[in-house]
Amino acid sequence: MNEKINTAYQAWLANVKDEVLLADLNAMAGDEARIEDAFYRDLEFGTAGLRGVLGAGTNRMNIYTVGRAAQGVANYVIKNFKPEERSIAISYDSRINSDVFARVSADIFAANGIKAHIYPQLMPVPLLSFATRELHCCAGVMVTASHNPSKYNGYKVYGGDGCQITTEAADAILGEIEATDIFNGIKRSDFEAGLKDGMISWIGDDIYTAFIETVKKESMLQPGDVVDKNVAIVYTPLNGSGLGPVTRILKESGFTNITVVKEQEQPDGNFPTCPYPNPEIFEAMKLGMEYAQRENADLLIATDPDADRCGIAVRAADGSYQLLTGNETGMLLLDYICSRRQATGRMPARPVMVKSLVSIDMASRIAQHYGVEVRDVLTGFKYIGDQIALLEKEGHRSDYIFGFEESYGYLSGTYVRDKDAVDAAFLICEMFAWYKTQGMGLLEKLNSLYAQYGYCLNRTYSYTFEGASGFEKMKAIMQSFRAPQSAFGGVKIEGVLDYLPGINGLPSADVIKFLMENNCSVVIRPSGTEPKMKAYISVSAQDKPACEVIQARIKEDLDKFFA
Repeated sequence: MNEKINTAYQAWLANVKDEVLLADLNAMAGDEARIEDAFYRDLEFGTAGLRGVLGAGTNRMNIYTVGRAAQGVANYVIKNFKPEERSIAISYDSRINSDVFARVSADIFAANGIKAHIYPQLMPVPLLSFATRELHCCAGVMVTASHNPSKYNGYKVYGGDGCQITTEAADAILGEIEATDIFNGIKRSDFEAGLKDGMISWIGDDIYTAFIETVKKESMLQPGDVVDKNVAIVYTPLNGSGLGPVTRILKESGFTNITVVKEQEQPDGNFPTCPYPNPEIFEAMKLGMEYAQRENADLLIATDPDADRCGIAVRAADGSYQLLTGNETGMLLLDYICSRRQATGRMPARPVMVKSLVSIDMASRIAQHYGVEVRDVLTGFKYIGDQIALLEKEGHRSDYIFGFEESYGYLSGTYVRDKDAVDAAFLICEMFAWYKTQGMGLLEKLNSLYAQYGYCLNRTYSYTFEGASGFEKMKAIMQSFRAPQSAFGGVKIEGVLDYLPGINGLPSADVIKFLMENNCSVVIRPSGTEPKMKAYISVSAQDKPACEVIQARIKEDLDKFFA
């Protein structure tokens, strides 16, 4: 075994007091591969914070790695903010130990003289972003691993603007983390004592209510509009944090015919009926669709555990239910928002829509039809948040009308700086009811958009590479894609955009986009939060069958790189 890894393992055996983690360490004894995977590196900290498998070790999510990260954040805050400015908002979702990690963070912040504001119950990402802004905090922390399987948890850090931290802030915090001894360099206090002396305080219901009222203002309806809100809706929070805010805003807005998937209603970090709680995939939506069939519902809505992503299924003409992709939902919302703003005189003079560069190109054609500027940014909703901040700095914050990414993230307002599934669920239900009142379903509306703008098919494929060997393989695969390529699947490559040096005013990113003939493209990137690589294939053709044939040929070629 590598001497450095063994030294780290022995240090943990000698210092860990937590019984569960100590049992995990003892169970590793003699299993070199398991010890190596737990200790071969520290969990990476970046703009998306930490994310990893729960358990003992430097490459795991536990009270020690989280405590070290919290101390790093505290050190950063102390060095960059005046004493009276030092406060941090904290929230957490339903994942295993999320509440524990949130309280550990509050303890550490309080011990460092930083006021900690923490929700008394689990709350989603948008409510963390909102609280950070409303309470004028200099930072925020969200304990979540988003839509990962139950064995994962994570730790996301936000700036005072409610947006995930910048690369510069992440680098500075990482430096503080690396300079902190994981067992002896962390200041700690007692949570209950912190509540008594005021260094820790609960975030009040007034913030929750203010958030709901703010999202309601994103409605595209006018007082005189006649809309049937008695549409049958099935909702599943996938055992996460969305139940309260999503059902509250829908009911308060007049949507009363709502059925919640009972097995997925209450918070449960084990996700017993959907091992991969991601509304992008069929397995997570299957039970909800069964409910929709049984309840004769018109629409199924699902939010992921931290309620920043939203997926939907709609009933087709034959009575079956069809899942819509993040791109399809994004295009529908974009067209709905633009058309309603235009019809009601609410379109700004210089409207701006922001999307990730891997999201469907057809959205740009829709935006251009309405005279809306399109800004393409790197993958990660923080870059959409950055564009809102830039508009705000220029005095044009109200010009922002919508932002989305193909991975089911949407935001129609500027009240938060991250994707918001509460806002998305609210607008999707409103949009659905609006079109249904006019005798049109969402699938019909989507097909009308394809008829108007031409068919475009986007598919995303993920390739998983676990452990130390997988990490090295991903680096090698990216290098192989950077070697000269002439075509994928017989479709000629006409240009290559390598974002590693930083281009088009965007920061450096390990992303490659191949521009191909006939408005086709391929984007390759390693995930910033999971042990996987992603390939995004975009194909334009006369209809869906033709697109399917072309994308299958392209994928066959790409698969060879990931073998």
